[in-house]
Formats: sequence, structure tokens, C-alpha cells
Amino acid sequence: MDDSRPIFMQIAERIEDDIVEGRLPEETQVPSTNQFAAFYQINPATAAKGVNQLVDQGILYKKRGIGMFVSAGARVVLLEKRKLRFYEQYVVTMIREAGKLGITREQLTEMIKKGDQPS
Repeated sequence: MDDSRPIFMQIAERIEDDIVEGRLPEETQVPSTNQFAAFYQINPATAAKGVNQLVDQGILYKKRGIGMFVSAGARVVLLEKRKLRFYEQYVVTMIREAGKLGITREQLTEMIKKGDQPS
């Protein structure tokens, strides 16, 4: 766990990571809030807040009396969300900084290609 961000957000991000990376396929059950609480040694209400955040986003759904499950299409939704965040956080920022430094689009493209080559 990272002390700089709320624990419930970290729980939600770990579940998202597991979905994106295929460890939690669609329609499979996710660990219970009590399991998260025990594993991370946190309050069950904190774990529930992270899980419920994903329910509110439609990434997880509740089967009454059984538990939480990964929604159909959740992986695609998460990939699109992360691609947009990547674009906004890295690509736009990189282009702005390149402009400040006088780096042309062509030079930036060459830098990206060079960075993609094995060392």
C-alpha cells in the first residue's frame, strides 16, 4: 500500500489491474471485502468503499447472497479509460514540454522510436 493515496482507491486500482491483466476475467467472482480487509489489514468498510466505487462505475456487479463479480465488458471499459488517462497524463504533457524545449514533432517522433529500441 502507498501512503500518499487513500487505501480504498488503491483497492479499486488493484482490482482494475487484475481485470486489465486478465487475472480476474469477466463474470468471475472477486474477493470479498472481508478477504481484502484481512489481506491488507484494513477496516472492511474501507475495502467496501473501494469495491463499491467499481460497482458504481459498472465494472463490478453484486449477486445477492453470493458476492461481487466482474461485469461483462469491464476489461474493454477499463482499457479505454486507461488509454484516455495515458493520453492526458503523458502524451499531452510530453508534447507541451517538447514545445517549450523547441523540439519539433519529427524530433519527438524520432526520440520515441529511439526509446522503443532495445538497449
